[in-house]
Amino acid sequence: MSDPGRSGTRRFVFSAFLLLIGVIVGIELGSEFHIVPSGEAVGNEPKIMKPLMKPGERISSEQAFVAVSKAVTPAVVNISAKRRARRDEDSFPFEGPLKRFFGENFGGQRPPRERRGEGMGSGVIIESDGLIVTNNHVIEDADEIIVLLADKREFKGTVVGTDPKSDLAVIRINAKGLPTIPWGDSSGLQVGEYILAVGNPFGLTQTVTMGIISAVGRANIGLTDYEDFIQTDAAINPGNSGGAMVNIQGELIGINTAIFTRSGGYMGIGFAVPSDMVRSIVGSLVKSGKVVRGWLGVAIQEVTPQIAKSFGLKEARGALVSEVMANSPAEKAGFQAGDVILSFAGEAVADTNQLRHVVAKALAGDKVKVEVVRESQALDLVVLIEVQPKDLFARRSRTPHEVRPKLSALLEGVTVGELTEALADRLSLDTTLSGVVILEVERGSNAEEAGLRKADLILEINRLAIKSLDDYEAALSTADKMNPILLLVRRQDRTLFLTVSP
Repeated sequence: MSDPGRSGTRRFVFSAFLLLIGVIVGIELGSEFHIVPSGEAVGNEPKIMKPLMKPGERISSEQAFVAVSKAVTPAVVNISAKRRARRDEDSFPFEGPLKRFFGENFGGQRPPRERRGEGMGSGVIIESDGLIVTNNHVIEDADEIIVLLADKREFKGTVVGTDPKSDLAVIRINAKGLPTIPWGDSSGLQVGEYILAVGNPFGLTQTVTMGIISAVGRANIGLTDYEDFIQTDAAINPGNSGGAMVNIQGELIGINTAIFTRSGGYMGIGFAVPSDMVRSIVGSLVKSGKVVRGWLGVAIQEVTPQIAKSFGLKEARGALVSEVMANSPAEKAGFQAGDVILSFAGEAVADTNQLRHVVAKALAGDKVKVEVVRESQALDLVVLIEVQPKDLFARRSRTPHEVRPKLSALLEGVTVGELTEALADRLSLDTTLSGVVILEVERGSNAEEAGLRKADLILEINRLAIKSLDDYEAALSTADKMNPILLLVRRQDRTLFLTVSP
């Protein structure tokens, strides 16, 4: 016969155990799905609006977005760039031809007309005395810049400086005590972080959209010369250009610049210039009205797995030097085409975009140690950085040659010939160059798949210089028929390495 007291104790213990399990499961589900009572925050929610909160204050994500929006929107302005274009003969469709037939007095002496164009964009106040950063394409070629503040006041803007290579510009208005957005650190941004985009899409002022950071370090998009974009899925549309991208602390982490679109509107992919780059460029523009960048003096290309294998590298990283420019810092330091740059000033180089940025940030007169790999050997070179010149491409001497079309079994589908002055003119090549030019590339061939094109000038085969058809034939005759062929070619105003499977 069971003891009633002991049985009741067991039921109590079992019920308490189930209750404890339920509490634990509830806490875990609440943490997983962020189930939070209105007005409260998850205890481990990271850094919600610290600059906009009192010490010890905790608020929900929804309240954070509201607080950030209220704090930053007054510092985002609407920019109207007005442009004038002269119009004379085209006053009506047939006026030009009739004037040419009847003379200039046809229709009377009317003054030339003007067409007025107007571009809309956004800007961010970064100093309370009226300093504003925006995109260069927003105010480029503008005859008049009108800035509309959040409080509906209008000012005329003057250009402080522009940098088309990064698509950034700084303007100033005559005002004091304006609201600003504090700078944030874009170097530590991570994919998945919440952000807000603030601007004036389609002229709709003070618009805020929310999204996440989709990617960082986006480059090779073709928008600017110096690309290191933040990618976001926050809705960005025409008119958002030059507006603010802020984190949930209300800090400026980027300037909205461009969208990827096939319709002209939002498709879920937007790009912003990171704040670290913006601060550096703004500082130069305010100081001197221009951006002075460092210059190494090399043409570079990505290290692909095929290139890495051809150069005996263990991994596909770094930047491959395809050309060393005459009288450049790189030439003076002993750089050679075929060097793979692995680090610059102690900073590891992952790809060409990173090298381009670290070189641009270097100052003229800096002595920088550069780690390279040359023919599988590690070397340290010391280069004296100079100011980037306007003309980056040096010309080479050439000796005219006779055209002799040639086919090779190793480079199947490729017809080449020695370069003559007439052939250079016909193919729009630099008449100072010499070598073997590609006349035809067969469709579907390995050469076409590798990227060889008609009018490419072959400068090297497997690191052997090619200046004539004899050099071309000799280099291919000694090539390993089982391994890819490494070519250095000149294409228009650049050189690059390509690998072709035999």
